[in-house]
This record gives sequence, structure tokens and C-alpha cells, in this order.
Amino acid sequence: MTVSDLATRGQRTLPVFIGLMILVGLNLRPALSSLAPVLTRIQQDTGLPAVAIGALTTLPVLCLGLFAPLAPWLAKRLGPERALAAALLLLAGGLLLRGIPAVTALFLGTLMVGAAIGVAGTLLPALVKRELPTGADLMTGVYTMALCLGGALGAGLSIPLADRLGGWPLGLASWATLALLALVAWGALAPRRERTALPGGGGSMREILGQPLAWQVMLLMGLQSSLAYIVFGWLPTLLVARGYSEAEAGWIMGASVMVQLVSALSAPWLARLGRDQRPALCLALGVTASGLWLLLQAPTTLRWPGALLLGLGQGANFSLALTLIVLRSGTSRLAGKLSGLAQGGGYTLAALGPLGVGVMLQLDLGLTLITAFLLTICALAATFALFAGRNRRLEIDAAGRVTTR
Repeated sequence: MTVSDLATRGQRTLPVFIGLMILVGLNLRPALSSLAPVLTRIQQDTGLPAVAIGALTTLPVLCLGLFAPLAPWLAKRLGPERALAAALLLLAGGLLLRGIPAVTALFLGTLMVGAAIGVAGTLLPALVKRELPTGADLMTGVYTMALCLGGALGAGLSIPLADRLGGWPLGLASWATLALLALVAWGALAPRRERTALPGGGGSMREILGQPLAWQVMLLMGLQSSLAYIVFGWLPTLLVARGYSEAEAGWIMGASVMVQLVSALSAPWLARLGRDQRPALCLALGVTASGLWLLLQAPTTLRWPGALLLGLGQGANFSLALTLIVLRSGTSRLAGKLSGLAQGGGYTLAALGPLGVGVMLQLDLGLTLITAFLLTICALAATFALFAGRNRRLEIDAAGRVTTR
């Protein structure tokens, strides 16, 4: 096959790959965001205490962190395409298991969901880097937009699905349909490569761990993810505590997540305007903090501006954090390993956020202290953004070692 044939083939398969990224991305948030609006019903039906409900919201985020580092290992042994297919199969299985009205099935299904999303979410930045080496940051924005849309659909449709299907178990399990659709499409249309591993040799995880830049990206990812999963896990509960109805709280959260579509898609373009990403990151975190304060402390008449600002900020936060993994990596293999570290360590750190809010609610510490806790996380994230956002990149030197340039 000639070079021109390969180029023509690449032009034909690129739209298919983009469509697959969007379809897979749609599946990586409903399993999380659909749980929060029905937590009150779950607690009423199962009799679980607030601490156990807090553990239920923390479990998938913790699994994201624990299983994300397995993604590079699976990609090496199975190939990234087969590893992603296995993750989608596990996701569908976990969602179906949550349809069984039993506490054990609920927790086990949630564990499976978290593991699947951890692996799939870690593989995707490396695949994007491989297929679109020159436009990976912009493609990451499209993929993140799909994540946000999936999260919005999960939050907004959770209560209606539970009501229509006769209860929260079937409502949660219904999202397996979308996962199975993505699995079938990925199996039929995924790009095929002769090599199973991601290209770009050299660079061990130990060497990456020795680079401060990798830790800075990981801590930023963890702190902004902590805010995201607090919103996914507890925002409806916090809004109900302010006096909103269960349905209205779900729609406020859904509207906020839907707004993330705009900033998730536009943030990578904003990041390209300067030499580094520090201004964009700090702006996004400041908007997030403003939205949280408006929703939790300002008069209730400002709930929709608060939802708007929170959505714009969080969509940009996550899009920029994923974009940093691509921009701070010189090769797709380094992107895969940095993705495993940033998402593995980051999500493990992020799990402390929902757990902390659950403990604060159990101790009845009030919305003022919880708001202060959330704003402190924003401030810490902005601090690490000042380091991770600099124009630096992990590369492989002539001796095959990882270095920062």
C-alpha cells in the first residue's frame, strides 16, 4: 500500500473515529450522574445510613483511580482497541447489575461501572493522540463535550426514567442500552492497527514519576475532578437541603451539566490563544467557584445564573485537564502513561471529595462549611494550575529517558 493510499484511508476513517469517540464518551458519565438524583429514593428503599450513601457516591470515583493505571497494561497486552471494548462490556454488565433491587448488587454494579470508566477514560487520550497527533487537543474538546452531554442526560433523565420504568433500579439499568450500542459500534468500526501497543517507545512509569510536571498534572486533575464528582454525587442533595424539590434539584444539576457542552468544546481553542494554559485554567476555576457560591449561598433567585456559571467552569476544567495530558506528552505512549498516572492518582484523590461532603452532611455541619470546603478545593486547584499550565512537555531524550522540555 502506497503513502497516498494510506492518506486516503486515513481521511475516510477519521470521521468514523470521531463519531466513535463521541459515542464512547456519551457512556462515561450517565452511570455516575444518574445515581445522584435518586439517592434519596435509594436511602428510603434500602434504609442505608448517610455514611453508606456517601460511600456509594465515593466508590465509583475511587474505582476510577484504582483501575485507571491498568489501562496502559491492558493496552500493551490486548491492544488499545480490545481493551476499550472490554471496558465497555464491563460497563454494560455493571449497569445491568444495578437493575437488581438489592444493596449488594447496587454496590457491586457501581464498582464495575467505576472500573470500566477508569480504564476507558484513560485509554481515550492516548488513542486520540495516536489517531490525531496534530489536532489531539481540539479532538479532546469534542470528546469532553460528549462526556458532558452524557452527564447532563444522566442527571436530567434519571428521575423521569425511574418514574417511567417503575423504580430506580430499572432506571439505572436502562443506561446499559447505550453502553451496548457503543460496544457494537466500536467492535465493528474501531480503527485497526497491526501493532497492538501504542507507538512511541521508551519511558518507564518510574521515570515519569520522577518528573514534577507529571505530579502537577495529576494533582490538578484530582482536585478539579473532586469538584466534578461532588457535584455529580451531592449537588441535588445539597439543593434539596436549600428547599428545592427533588425534581427541580435534578433539573438544575442537569442544566448545569448541559451548559458544560459549550465550555468543554471551546476551552481547547481558548487554551491555544496563549503560550501556556494558566490563564484559561484559572479563569475556569474562578467561574466554577462563583457558580458554587451562587447555588449554595446566594438568594435562590440566582440559582439559574449559578447553574450556568458552574456548568461553564466545570466543562472547561475537565476539558483543559484532559487537554493537558495530550499537550504535556511528546508521544502517544507517553500520553497513555501520563493519562494512567493523572487519572489513576487524580481520581483516587478525587474520591476524598464526595466522601468528605458525605461526612460533613452526616455531622450536620451545614451548607456554609460545605461551601467553604468546595471553595478551598477550587483555590488548591488554581495553585497547581499555575504549575501544570506552563508550556512544558514530557519527551524521550536520545538515551531513551523521560525528560521535561
